[in-house]
Amino acid sequence: MLLEQINQPSDLKQLKVEQLPQLAADIRQFLIEKLSVTGGHLAPNLGVVELTIVMHYLYNSPKDKFIFDVGHQAYVHKILTNRKERFDTLRKHKGLCGFVKRAESEHDVWEAGHSSTSLSAAAGMAKARDYKKEDNQVLAVIGDGALTGGMAFEALNHIGHEKTKMIVVLNDNEMSIAPNVGAMHKYLGKIRSDRTYAKLKDEVEYLLKKIPAIGGKLAKTAERVKDGLKYLVVSGVLFEELGFTYLGPVDGHDIPKLIELFEQANKIEGPVLVHVITRKGKGYSPAEADSHKWHGITPYKMESGQVMKSVGNPMYTEVFSNALIELAEQDERIVAVTPAMPGGSGLLKFADRFPGRMVDVGIAEQHAATFCAALALEGMKPVYAVYSTFLQRAYDQVLHDICRQDANVIFAIDRAGFVGPDGETHHGVYDIAYLRHLPNIVLMMPKDENELRNMMKTAVDYNDGPIAIRYPRINVPGVAVDDVMKPIPLGTWETVREGDSAVVLAIGPMIQVAEEAAELLKREGVNLRVINARFIKPMDEEMLLSLAKEQLPMFVMEEGTVRGGFGSAVLEFYAERHIFDQTIVPIGVPDAFIEHGSIQQQREEVGLTAEHLANEVKRLLIARCDNRLTRA
Repeated sequence: MLLEQINQPSDLKQLKVEQLPQLAADIRQFLIEKLSVTGGHLAPNLGVVELTIVMHYLYNSPKDKFIFDVGHQAYVHKILTNRKERFDTLRKHKGLCGFVKRAESEHDVWEAGHSSTSLSAAAGMAKARDYKKEDNQVLAVIGDGALTGGMAFEALNHIGHEKTKMIVVLNDNEMSIAPNVGAMHKYLGKIRSDRTYAKLKDEVEYLLKKIPAIGGKLAKTAERVKDGLKYLVVSGVLFEELGFTYLGPVDGHDIPKLIELFEQANKIEGPVLVHVITRKGKGYSPAEADSHKWHGITPYKMESGQVMKSVGNPMYTEVFSNALIELAEQDERIVAVTPAMPGGSGLLKFADRFPGRMVDVGIAEQHAATFCAALALEGMKPVYAVYSTFLQRAYDQVLHDICRQDANVIFAIDRAGFVGPDGETHHGVYDIAYLRHLPNIVLMMPKDENELRNMMKTAVDYNDGPIAIRYPRINVPGVAVDDVMKPIPLGTWETVREGDSAVVLAIGPMIQVAEEAAELLKREGVNLRVINARFIKPMDEEMLLSLAKEQLPMFVMEEGTVRGGFGSAVLEFYAERHIFDQTIVPIGVPDAFIEHGSIQQQREEVGLTAEHLANEVKRLLIARCDNRLTRA
């Protein structure tokens, strides 16, 4: 394989252009083989093989800065920058990250797990270059789906205004994760299909060059004719009006044409937009046929494309999906809203059943939140289905447009807690901290699938403001479910296991961990009481006051950040009531970013395990006993 000769970008530059297609074929085969074992983002990376090869062939990374939007399409970049030998560790604990990671390589200059940040980052790096009077090139690779993000438009506007020298590579594969939606998608489609403009533009430029001398009014007239032609046939007008020189569209799998276009871009002062048409999943027929499914994939059989699915209970997402359909059958006000994640958020079945009541706004979390606020204020029941990590991006809109106006929006917050191989950019461990302090909001988390269904009913019946349900990226425990969903009294907790030695307040999957710890402690004569603190806000104040009277040591266990989390809420509750003799030990995610690995490995790393909880309980009980003996 030609790929065996390539370890650094400098090795790539030794090849002839005619050899690059063979290298592309080698890389595709390498990706298909390796990801069949590890899983990962296959389709996006198969689509950018030639593009990434050409970038490294023409430019000098890391002097020239490559900024990949989101970063899940940077596997080829990793292969070409001396990391192919580590691909067996991709997305594994202490292994290669599935996104760009600065600590991995000097060639990784920008980290992102969320979309639409690349243009702002590139603008900043280009500006820093100019301040330092350096001469490197800055290239931002952004997918057409990411252009639906408002931040990308903010950056385009600023870059065009500043006339910053840089290259924006629009990787146009007509997809983000799901098929793209919106006016920008339609606009790019018009450019893709409109070959008339390119032909006419070339003809006009040819005629202009034939004029012996162009001066004064004649030159201005000629430029106006040429410029007017753009409006006549549309292609690239938006980008040129924003201040960019538009080049393309070009076949992103045609290496000679890509080289020609980038060489042309290098000669242009100011910002250039290179429009590249690629095919997501190219070179592997299953991924080409269904690039949505193969965007991020679990291990599969390479020959057949059969995905290796684990056998077990359904995911919480599926339970949410079925419950939402059931409730929507009964209530025509329910409208599902998602920011470009209809599959991941479990809304595809809902869209099939209620096509008119499913709204995909594209990668636009902020817009989705305000859109939901307006729906709610007009009497609808919007259900904003969103990953915890993506809801972070709409914080201002949740605060300003939803909570401040007390809009009756239902938040279905998926991927709450650790998410495993996607790692630190995607963990849903911050939403408790950034939501619970907002006035008017209700925040819940179920211990199992039955409670999730009943919380869905609770949320639909609730009419007094925003209400949120957070649930994890794991399989449900597999308990029996009620035939009919029924609401849960607001702010009530339940004791799931009695005990008189200590008490643990746990939420979500930490209930199962706490019960395992209780079993371990029981063998040593310690009886741990386990309370399902299913309402994070409002809390069960009556139970908290009752627990204070018992003076049992209290542990608060959450798969979320300790700083500002549920444990902090319990501490605040007692402090506000001047109850200072209650022993409280918060157990959760420390003030650090937890890297990729399995969810179990991530829990072990921070102490969210039955063994750790049991040891903490024993340690505290021994300390309390020693204190009593000392005082005696």
